[in-house]
Amino acid sequence: MFDFLPEFLRTPVAFVVVLGVLVFIHELGHYLAARWVGVHVEAFSIGFGRSLATWTDRHGTAWKLAWIPLGGYVKLHGQERPEDVPSDVVALWQPGRTFHEKQVGQRAIVVAAGPVANFVLAAVLFALLFAAAGQPVVMPVVGEVVADSAAAAAGLKPGDRITAIGAQKIDRFEDLQRIVSASPGKALSLQVHRGTADLTLTVTPQAHEADGRTTGILGVRGGETRYIRIPVWEAIPMGIAQTWDISVQTLAGVWTMLTTHKGADELGGPLRIAQMSGQVAQHGLTSLTTFIAVLSVNLGLINLFPIPILDGGHLLFFLAEAVRGRPLPPRAQEYGLKAGFALLIGLFVFATWNDLGHIGVFRWMAGLLG
Repeated sequence: MFDFLPEFLRTPVAFVVVLGVLVFIHELGHYLAARWVGVHVEAFSIGFGRSLATWTDRHGTAWKLAWIPLGGYVKLHGQERPEDVPSDVVALWQPGRTFHEKQVGQRAIVVAAGPVANFVLAAVLFALLFAAAGQPVVMPVVGEVVADSAAAAAGLKPGDRITAIGAQKIDRFEDLQRIVSASPGKALSLQVHRGTADLTLTVTPQAHEADGRTTGILGVRGGETRYIRIPVWEAIPMGIAQTWDISVQTLAGVWTMLTTHKGADELGGPLRIAQMSGQVAQHGLTSLTTFIAVLSVNLGLINLFPIPILDGGHLLFFLAEAVRGRPLPPRAQEYGLKAGFALLIGLFVFATWNDLGHIGVFRWMAGLLG
């Protein structure tokens, strides 16, 4: 994809496309929810800074395309409280269409709609991929045999296709993993297709202790992946399930990073996303769509983190307001927003430092200095 572009333009163009899609869908969620609860949207901008193009729709919303493609925003009518803006501005507000006068539940819906839209986008893209390109399935074909393993002792060889274990048919590599994992030290009868011959091999999975559990290990790696198209009515719930699985895996990775400090060097920022966008785009539309879906899940989760200045932080303020029966004091909100901004700046600097290391800037500088 983007092969028609010069190589030096491919990465930035892919990055703009990826980020543009994610930001547009996120802000569209806010926009649609605001319209639904009766809040007027003054502006919908993709990017920051000076506008490259602007048009106003029949509802009075100014749609903008700005020249810094690193985000976007939706400007809600009357988003500020009356005491925080000049009286002449308040006089121009349209009664009943301002954000601040809506009930706390309605305001929460508007704020939460952005991350929700990112999850919906991911589920839709995964469903489309499963229906159009197919679901990637690792077939029960031996790609590699680990030395001194149970598989090696049983005589399994690369290229062998395992068709059954006992009376259980094996259609996918994960079927093989599931049965072997539950059978440590137990002799299993494998039906194997090798070349033009059908063989029966006996294998005893080696016992492996991990996290207080004993599992069986065969000692093979899968070596063949096929894409199986899924009917649309089955692809939709599968897309939702895939979105959920990635969300759980992402949160588990974040928790591991926070509790053990492992994997922090893998935390990436815009530079890493730009680099990966260019690399993924070279493999075609399917790979780029998958990349956008995974990033959409991450964007939705990040925005739900209870950090003031993010959507999750605003939801935390709304929760406090619902419990107290009145908004938090302005100073408390101000301090929270400042702390959240400082935290995000720190994370941005740390992620950018990691990005520079991964793309080899420091090695390049070291080479210049000899």
